[in-house]
Amino acid sequence: MRRLTPQVVSRPPVDLKLSNYAPTASPYTGIVHLGVGAFHRAHQAVYTDTILAIEDGNWQITGASLRSDQVQQQLSPQNCLFTVVEKDNQKQRYRLVQSIARIIVAPHEPLQLIEAMAADACKIIGLTITEKGYCHNPATGKLNRQHPDIVHDLEHPSTPLSAPGFITAALLQRYHNNAQGVSILSCDNIPANGKLTRQLILEFASELDAGLATWIDEHVSFPCTMVDRIVPATTEADRINLEKVLGYRDDAMVCSEPFSQWIIEDDFAQGRPAWEKAGAVFVDDVHNFETMKLRLLNGSHSAMAYLGYLAGHDYIHQVVGDSVFLQFIRFLMDEEITPTLSVPAQIDLETYKCELLQRFANSALKHRTQQIAMDGSQKIPQRLLQAISHQIKHGGSIAALSLAVAGWIRYSRGIDESGTPYEILDPLSEKLHALYAESGATTDTLVRAILAVPEIFPRQLGENQAFYEKVNFYLGELNEHGSKLSVERFLEARKDQP
Repeated sequence: MRRLTPQVVSRPPVDLKLSNYAPTASPYTGIVHLGVGAFHRAHQAVYTDTILAIEDGNWQITGASLRSDQVQQQLSPQNCLFTVVEKDNQKQRYRLVQSIARIIVAPHEPLQLIEAMAADACKIIGLTITEKGYCHNPATGKLNRQHPDIVHDLEHPSTPLSAPGFITAALLQRYHNNAQGVSILSCDNIPANGKLTRQLILEFASELDAGLATWIDEHVSFPCTMVDRIVPATTEADRINLEKVLGYRDDAMVCSEPFSQWIIEDDFAQGRPAWEKAGAVFVDDVHNFETMKLRLLNGSHSAMAYLGYLAGHDYIHQVVGDSVFLQFIRFLMDEEITPTLSVPAQIDLETYKCELLQRFANSALKHRTQQIAMDGSQKIPQRLLQAISHQIKHGGSIAALSLAVAGWIRYSRGIDESGTPYEILDPLSEKLHALYAESGATTDTLVRAILAVPEIFPRQLGENQAFYEKVNFYLGELNEHGSKLSVERFLEARKDQP
């Protein structure tokens, strides 16, 4: 089977949609994006592809991989072309995306990446690096100065390893060259992601050069964003299906749901693409949108991932298709997450929640519970813990939220309910494993130890007695009864309450 090549652009298959524009010949692009994994390719790269066909401008993307050369091996032989397959139950739509110009593998070409971000042509530096890529403490929002990459980068700032290190190295060059500022655009599921990125870059820069930190404060903008699209991991079966339909092999293809949303704070230092013409929404303040999405979509996703996987469900659509878990997620949304939200005027909340459940039920996506479960120590602070803190402060219920946290703790054991071990993919997996080993079979000791992990739990929450009691109780339920029966018992107990 022939590989995807530029010839497909001139003679596209009947079922393939593509935008009509001529890619720029410039060696430097207006956007440099760190993290060109599946989500970026199915989200920001698609919006940009649409805009490149509508308006002139050097807005193609130089993509950077901060770890491996896998994405480069997928994209470079295809001239950085790739296909996005939108799956909606039994329907599939195919789109060719041309917005990525080249890929830089940072460990192999660190100076080239720094040069691309420092170039005058670069107006926007984007990030889709997942929560752990920020090298911060999720509980405090501060730079993790003990992180091995940060330790290295502060000692060797010209040959960095981390995203904060690379960005700061490029900003240092711009500062020394008396160049214009740039916008740093975080596209990760982190509350106030722009503000967090600004905090981390300023902390890092201050360690190197006080003048640099002042220049960044005056010349660099950090817009906040909210991104939303479900993008499951691509499988070999997906690639084979695409070959059958379109007649070419695409190792860089990505799958997604049809829904896509991008809310962006309109604060750019040197202009931006007119992404609003592709459906993005520009606002003065992203906060209420992102809180709603992080807690309702991502919080529910995490609860379903941990409890659902323990109950034997490999995919999210199986979890929401189980009436017990569907009732639980609806209770979680309505009774414990909704009271924590300030809903944007543009949103009908009941419709939004119903649409979320419909999206979760999309069986064509085959979104693995284990994919969502990974990196839980980095995700649950913004997805679950902030809602719990709000509910405690205002006297609200935290029972379902605590059961979800207990589900994460039980999942972190790495042994399912049939006794089969599985791998825990988490930056703190070794620490969590050690806490399990130290606590033995004593649930209360384990819960006390985990709630005292400062990288995850703010001290005030970790020491809250009511929260401890709830998590301890539900972890005991999960250990004794298993996930599904524990959720059934939870729902039955709710019936007896006024």
